[in-house]
Amino acid sequence: MVRQLQSQTSTEVIYPDSDGQPIADNTVQFRWIVIIKENLELLFADDPNVFIAGDLLWYPVEGDNTIRKAPDVMVVFGRPKIDRGSYQQWLENNLAPQVVFEILSPSNRLTEMAQKLEFYDRYGVEEYYLYDSEKVDLSVWLRQRDRLSTISSPAGWTSPRLGIRFELTADELEIFTPTGERFLSYVQLAQLRKQAEQRAEQAESRIRKLEARLRELGVDPER
Repeated sequence: MVRQLQSQTSTEVIYPDSDGQPIADNTVQFRWIVIIKENLELLFADDPNVFIAGDLLWYPVEGDNTIRKAPDVMVVFGRPKIDRGSYQQWLENNLAPQVVFEILSPSNRLTEMAQKLEFYDRYGVEEYYLYDSEKVDLSVWLRQRDRLSTISSPAGWTSPRLGIRFELTADELEIFTPTGERFLSYVQLAQLRKQAEQRAEQAESRIRKLEARLRELGVDPER
């Protein structure tokens, strides 16, 4: 059940939960949105005050529902993990998302992306990541001296807020957790879990066989 925080000062303005735009234009864009969002959820699963969302409308200004953007992924430190219909900043201790991600799609125009950069700059985003999967190109902006400034060498860049590291290969972007694990898709994570379970079962089977052999030799393996 979605619980939308309620304003105490204004009930006249309606803040829609949808802008009518699709989450993604193609499977590649959607896959990257899911990979980044879900791996960040795993990374901060034990912290109840890190809110992560994908394609959620963010309203930074109370009273104006035309000022809004829906980042492909956004991260807010200091806000609880509750479901929301939209992120209305004045109801969230006035905390802007500190980190946002955008995955470029063929339909994105230069003017649209410039407007997003201006929006994120104006309303307090600390780190902005824009990935073009077709060109395997990552652009990074970091807030310095109260404005978002371009990082000239994003390859090998480590996010100050998230602690994750970005690497660019000839084929794609690779993202690593602070402990060095690579961001994986849901299928890849499930496969790894299945392999770990199989290895555990095989190890348990070997132990049972060894114990049985010891008993045959008159040795109590539990003593």
